[in-house]
Amino acid sequence: MSNVNFISVPFKTESGLSQIDGIGKFSSAGIVLEFESKLFGIIKNGVKESRIALDEILDVKFRKGFFKFAAKIEIRLKSFTQLSELPSKDGKIMLKIKREDFERAEEAALKLQKSLTEHRESLRSAHTPISRLFEETGELETKELEER
Repeated sequence: MSNVNFISVPFKTESGLSQIDGIGKFSSAGIVLEFESKLFGIIKNGVKESRIALDEILDVKFRKGFFKFAAKIEIRLKSFTQLSELPSKDGKIMLKIKREDFERAEEAALKLQKSLTEHRESLRSAHTPISRLFEETGELETKELEER
């Protein structure tokens, strides 16, 4: 993801008996999660990095919480395989956001959602509708028949 502007958002989450601290880097290309888990809040497992490309993301939602408390970014992926490698619950990656990072997290989620929408629209427009494949020859043949 070099040469791509990104927004860094610190987060916390849990996975089983582990507490996880990390930074999510959100860009128009996807998300990079750098995180460290601590078993029982004490035993560190080392820093891990996971890259999630735009094509792998089903959707992203920003949950505002209550007066900026308990805000979170909710990410759903298309593949369960990759989801199993990340701290997830109920098929979602839930990144809890501190109050001081509220605006940054909201901006990151909104920009990523916009990139997802634009990416999907570009994929749709890249496909030629079947009706257009036959349009040119069909009209020419019709004109020739009418002229006869």
